[in-house]
Amino acid sequence: MQVRLILVTFLLSLTLVCPVAAAPATSAASAVLMDGDTGRILYAQDENTPRPMASTTKLMTALVAVESLGGDLARPVKIQPEWTGIEGTSLYLRPGEILQVETLLYGLLLHSGNDAAVALAGYCAGDVETFVEWMNQRAVDLGMTRTHFSDPNGLGDAGHYASALDMAKLGRACLHNETIARIVATKSITLEGRALTNHNKLLWQYDGCTGMKTGYTRQAGRTLVSSARREGQNLICVTLNDRDDWADHKALFDYGFSTYPRRVLAQAGEAAGQVPVMGSLLHSAPVEVRDTVAYPLAEGENVTVEKDLPAQMETPLKQGDIAGTIRFFCGGQEIGRSYLVWSYDIQREAGRIAPSLRDLLGLGGHNA
Repeated sequence: MQVRLILVTFLLSLTLVCPVAAAPATSAASAVLMDGDTGRILYAQDENTPRPMASTTKLMTALVAVESLGGDLARPVKIQPEWTGIEGTSLYLRPGEILQVETLLYGLLLHSGNDAAVALAGYCAGDVETFVEWMNQRAVDLGMTRTHFSDPNGLGDAGHYASALDMAKLGRACLHNETIARIVATKSITLEGRALTNHNKLLWQYDGCTGMKTGYTRQAGRTLVSSARREGQNLICVTLNDRDDWADHKALFDYGFSTYPRRVLAQAGEAAGQVPVMGSLLHSAPVEVRDTVAYPLAEGENVTVEKDLPAQMETPLKQGDIAGTIRFFCGGQEIGRSYLVWSYDIQREAGRIAPSLRDLLGLGGHNA
């Protein structure tokens, strides 16, 4: 049956009991604070300027490696001579030794091994150049419009750069990859005889820190991508060329959690209205929200809600089937949505559809 859709719009009243902190000043040339679940930017400072990002590059190396291998970390890798002797921080890989992909990944992200980056690139793609092409393509996929990679370890030349905003997008993709999220959150581990300790001091210094990656070169200065989680909210912080990055990340996280707390706009299973029905003893069918919707909101930000539901439905209706949608807006931008589904089965009543004896005899509408 064709039904007309009706649109319901109303204002969701929000009363956030939280202090509004002043945005912190940082020592960084560029900085970004992003909500990891929604992608909302909570703080930005010269976020679009491309800059060298040093070893934070290795987040992309890890992401491309894990995705290309389908998450199989137990694969043995025979170290080739051209993958050894790389300058800078090193695992001191030896030609001919065999290590698992997992060991190389931990060595890449915890110890920041430049030789581990080259080894993963060579193993996954056959040669480093092809792997770097994959890195640049993945950057395009993630919407990193001011980024270019020239190597897998961040030692790069003038053609190796990213903006702070782009690095936050990369950090978000890594946070959503279970393998990488687990590795960057590890403080220390021993694998195949190698004891590895994470260079990210925030894992020890900031309550709720979930890891990510440090970097430094003379050209780039100190670079840092970090993440933290509190009360179900994930934040990602990026600073480029920042001499005081540990303190700046702590201050930005405190600002984000206090000023933009995660607000649940709709809870899965929450009642969301009634739809008139035909063919049942019931006059209406209840609908509920299928998925929890949450968004970081500052005090005073108002959310409007729009529901799209049928004006009327015919039974039968099946629990969990889609009935309509609910959408949330703030400042004219959509900030979340969920399907609305039927709360339970509603059968068509037999007495409502069976023809009467008079109808079968063709007597309907005639006087006796």
